[in-house]
Amino acid sequence: MKFFVDTADVADIADLAATGLLDGVTTNPSLIHKSGRPFLEVVKEICGLVEGPVSAEVVATDYESMLREADVVRALADNVCVKLPLTLDGLKACRKLTSEGTQVNVTLCFSATQALLAAKAGATFISPFVGRHDDVGFDGMQLIDDIRLIYDNYDYETQILVASVRHPVHILEAAKIGADVVTAPPAVLRALARHPLTDRGLELFLADWAKTGQTIA
Repeated sequence: MKFFVDTADVADIADLAATGLLDGVTTNPSLIHKSGRPFLEVVKEICGLVEGPVSAEVVATDYESMLREADVVRALADNVCVKLPLTLDGLKACRKLTSEGTQVNVTLCFSATQALLAAKAGATFISPFVGRHDDVGFDGMQLIDDIRLIYDNYDYETQILVASVRHPVHILEAAKIGADVVTAPPAVLRALARHPLTDRGLELFLADWAKTGQTIA
C-alpha cells in the first residue's frame, strides 16, 4: 500500500518524506487555506519535496474552466496530479486530461457507482471519503470493499485512494481490503508507528542498559 499525506504543511511533508515511507501528497482548497500561502507557490514547493504524485485541486466547476485551471496546475511540476470533483464535467475533464498523459485524482467519491464512472473516465486515482461516509451513518470501509470488487471484476487500472481517514483503524481495514493508496493527516500516519507496549519495552531496555554502564559509540 502507498502512503500519501493529506496536508499543505511543508514542514510536516518534509519531515515525513525524510523517513522514506511517503509516496505522495494530497491537498485541497481547505488545506491550502490553512497554510495561509498562495496556492501555486505551495503546490510547487510540495512537488519539490516528494517524488510521487502531488494532488492539486482545481476550483472551477464547468468543463472548460477546469481545463484552463488544470493547464496552470500541471505546468508547475512533472509530478502534479490534477484533482477533479466527481461531477459529469469533472469526469469529462478527467477523460480529456488522462488522454493527454496527465495524472488525475477524482475526488469526493461517496458511492461505488461513482467510482465505476471514474474508472471508465480513465482516472489515475479515485478518492472515496470513508470518514465523511461514516459521519452520515454509512460504512465507509464497505464502500472501499465494493469498489475493490468492481475494479477487480473488470481489471480497471484506477487506483483506490482511501481519503477522509480519521484514525489508524481506517488504514488497517483499507490494507486488508486491498486498497492501493491511503492518504491521511500527518498525525494519523505518525500514530501508525506508536504502541504503548513498544514504548514500555524500550523504556525497560534502556533502563537495563544504563545499569551496565556501557556505551556503544
